[in-house]
Amino acid sequence: MDYGHFDPSADDLPTALKILVAGGFGAGKTTLVGAVSEIRPLRTEEYLTDESVGVDDLSGVEAKSTTTVAMDFGRITINDKLVVYLFGTPGQDRFWFVWDELALGALGAVVLADTRRLAACFPSVDYFERRDTPFIVAVNCFDDARQYQPEEVRQALDLDPDVPVLLCDARRRESGKEVLIALMEHVMRGGRARELAAPAH
Repeated sequence: MDYGHFDPSADDLPTALKILVAGGFGAGKTTLVGAVSEIRPLRTEEYLTDESVGVDDLSGVEAKSTTTVAMDFGRITINDKLVVYLFGTPGQDRFWFVWDELALGALGAVVLADTRRLAACFPSVDYFERRDTPFIVAVNCFDDARQYQPEEVRQALDLDPDVPVLLCDARRRESGKEVLIALMEHVMRGGRARELAAPAH
C-alpha cells in the first residue's frame, strides 16, 4: 500500500494512529471509512424514523434513510509496526456528546464537507480548532452537487491558510487513501505526531 511521502517506518512514530472522520449529517463519513478499511467496518447505523421528524435536518439529503448513532470504525495496516484506526463521528448534534470520547488520543481529523450543505461542517471545524487538533477538509464531490474549487471552500469556511483543502470521492478507496495521506503529511509538517498520537483501544 503506497502512502506517498508519509514514512510509517520512522522510528519516532507510534505503533497505532487514531484518526477521526467528522462532518455534517450525510456528508459521507460512513462511506469513506468503509471504502478504505481493510476489515469489514463496524457501523452503528439506525434507520431514520418518524421520531426524527423536526429533529434531523434532511434538506439536501432527503433520500438518506439511515444515520450513525455512535461511531463507525475501520482499520488500515500500513506495516507490521503501524496500524491506523479510523473513527467516524455521528453527524447530528444530538449525538455530539460522544465526540469528546472519540477524540481522545486522536492524531488528527478529516472533516468531510458536502457543498450541498456546507454549513453543516462548521461545528466540526470549530470543534477541532478549539481543541487544537490538526485537521484537513475533504470536499466530497457528490454527483448532484455543484462543484467548487478548494480555495472557494476555504474562503466559505474561513479556514486558516495552513489547513489543507482537497476534493475527494468518498466512495473510492484510492481517493480515501489520498485524503488520509494528506492528513498524515499535514500532521507531520506540524511536528505533532509524538504529542497527539496514542494507542487506540
